[in-house]
Amino acid sequence: MQLTFASYNIHKAVGLDRRRDPERILSVLHEIDADIIALQEADRRIGDRATVLPRAALDDTRWRVVEVARRPRSIGWHGNALLVRRDVEIVASHALDIPTLEPRGAACGEIAVDGRLLRVIGTHLDLSGLRRRDQIRSLLTYVDTCKRDLPSVILGDFNQWGRHTGAMREFGKEWQLVTPGRSYPSRQPIATLDRIAATRHWECVDTNVHHTPLAAIASDHLPIVARLKLHTK
Repeated sequence: MQLTFASYNIHKAVGLDRRRDPERILSVLHEIDADIIALQEADRRIGDRATVLPRAALDDTRWRVVEVARRPRSIGWHGNALLVRRDVEIVASHALDIPTLEPRGAACGEIAVDGRLLRVIGTHLDLSGLRRRDQIRSLLTYVDTCKRDLPSVILGDFNQWGRHTGAMREFGKEWQLVTPGRSYPSRQPIATLDRIAATRHWECVDTNVHHTPLAAIASDHLPIVARLKLHTK
């Protein structure tokens, strides 16, 4: 089984032209055409934390939301949202808290694809290296303490420049880190802030940074994409 994973910090749907344009974000998602998508900054940070991608618009796409929101107008948890193809079964969903001084969290979904149960976690880590380290430890502890040894993928905006330095060392040998390339800022990217971590169950087949004319202005980040192959049992 091969699945395409994507992570995209959509910057609350505000592009480099300073316009909030949800339809433009959805068009970029259609360009990518991934099976599983982690979004960051998908909800507003104040008030009722309403989604910037209207549910009515999402209903017309090939994806549906993994429900982790604790507010009726949100689609995520602290801005982290997960979308999966409509033929993917959503078995369970969880809003995860991670240690921080400001609102941060993670969206976790357990999904079934062709009879295989998988775990996907989308997150947006802190700007502080010390807090990033604590947040990664928290996520790894959550995965380790779950009863089932599920193939797992953690993806999102890690806010980490070094590919294998700093907080990234917390993943250890049990995880493989996939850094498709420079994704920030979107017009002329220089930083590899967005990445994917996968357990030993997976093999990375292909990766890329989705850099199209539309993606270059739709958000301040470019989406990252990885095609992962799940090993047979």
